[in-house]
Amino acid sequence: MPSAEDTSVDQERPVVRPTRQDEIAAAGSELLGGPVGRWARLGAGPLTPVRVVVLVAIGMFALGMVQKIPCYDWAWFRGTSSQYTHACYSDIPHLFVGRGFADGLLPYADRLSGDMAYLEYPVLTGLFMQVASWLTPASGSDPMQQREQMYWMVNAGMLMICAVITAVCVARTHRRRPWDGLLVALAPALALTATINWDLFAVALTAAAMLMWSRGRTLAFGVLIGLATAAKLYPVLLLGPLLLLCWRAGKWRECRSALLGAAASWLVVNLPVMLYAPEGWKKFYTFSQERQIDYGSFWLIITQRTGRPIDVDTVNTASVLLMIVLCAGIAGLAMGARHRPRFAQLAFLVVAAFVLTNKVYSPQYVLWLIPLAALARPRWRDFLVWQACEVMYFLGIWLYLAYTTSGDKHQGLPQEGYQVVIALHLLGTLYLCAMVVRDIVTPGRDPVRYDGSDDPSGGVLDGSPDRVSLARLVRPAAPHPAPAAEGPRAERGTAGGRVSG
Repeated sequence: MPSAEDTSVDQERPVVRPTRQDEIAAAGSELLGGPVGRWARLGAGPLTPVRVVVLVAIGMFALGMVQKIPCYDWAWFRGTSSQYTHACYSDIPHLFVGRGFADGLLPYADRLSGDMAYLEYPVLTGLFMQVASWLTPASGSDPMQQREQMYWMVNAGMLMICAVITAVCVARTHRRRPWDGLLVALAPALALTATINWDLFAVALTAAAMLMWSRGRTLAFGVLIGLATAAKLYPVLLLGPLLLLCWRAGKWRECRSALLGAAASWLVVNLPVMLYAPEGWKKFYTFSQERQIDYGSFWLIITQRTGRPIDVDTVNTASVLLMIVLCAGIAGLAMGARHRPRFAQLAFLVVAAFVLTNKVYSPQYVLWLIPLAALARPRWRDFLVWQACEVMYFLGIWLYLAYTTSGDKHQGLPQEGYQVVIALHLLGTLYLCAMVVRDIVTPGRDPVRYDGSDDPSGGVLDGSPDRVSLARLVRPAAPHPAPAAEGPRAERGTAGGRVSG
């Protein structure tokens, strides 16, 4: 391993060495010389953990861009099927023209031609798209094609910054576990889906919010969550677990600070557009309600297997009810677990519940879960099992779309095969959820709590005594670390016992 595994991040405890704790990390380290040795001088070189994470994130993002070369060169501009057979589709160049950016139209204010009428993205994402269009030059013999290419390149550069920010924030959220950022940086699904759409912008804001919460900066957390929600809807879900954990720990002042910060920043971004262009502003919300059952959801499997369409209002109602049921279960877990769950664990579970119950699952939605998964369950085996399922889904959806657009040739993945990869995606996500729930129920299995830590990303919650829980209305004022007996065993070996669980 490089000399970047230093012990200077936390003066009280050394940095967790994944090659000493995780058998998969130890096996992978053989490519770099094997696990760190007992007498290694750590932290003496320029390659700190965060710098390594940055370099790896940039390298993987660049590989993802290389994977898009067939589309960049020609497939985006030569019909539909080729961009699917090469699995390099991206919304970015198509929406540059289709949403009026190429014509200089103002998002939300100027009406579009066709059925869409207005831009169907939240306000802050619309601003991101607009800034990229301002930075896109126009020249050449085929100006429109070149402008689409340049627009994608500009967005790719901006999204690369978002990817690096996300990986760095994860690396710094758990002070003693900077190497968990490699889970994000090396995630194959991140490299493959990063430039399909603009989701990484909201993901980076959410990761930054999690970092701020871990440092006890509750107002900054709320502001960033509000901004992230102004870019994509899912980050608002994190406020639910936070409310429950603050209730259990009696941290009402900090909770109010976060909620007020989130509401204020969301309003600051949205209110001007709401007042100036109300029809354009609400398009995102009406589009989400009116959208039919789409790719990637279990609802699609049901309609395809039965051959009977489901009314969109019925699906919306059923999805909301299922989400409520799952959130009620998560709330029961949050309030009734013997040891208070970590914030990252509940954040992952609630976003995963939304992904599983939603009527659409676009391939880039996996980006929402990657940083949360790295914080909630930093075990390479489980993370890679889930990532393998997501990569299979990534390939499956493009092959299915190739099949549906290839006409009589029937080239690609038929409907039955596509249903299999949807099931793989669902099962992979459920598997990781099950591992997180198991860690909550038995904290000794939680890799973050091997050494007796409580909630390193919990900020004001870390080590705080419980005030309220389902087990007892008033619990004694005592912190809730995991059983410390697991820690030494985890550091001594790379396999065996609970470490491999």
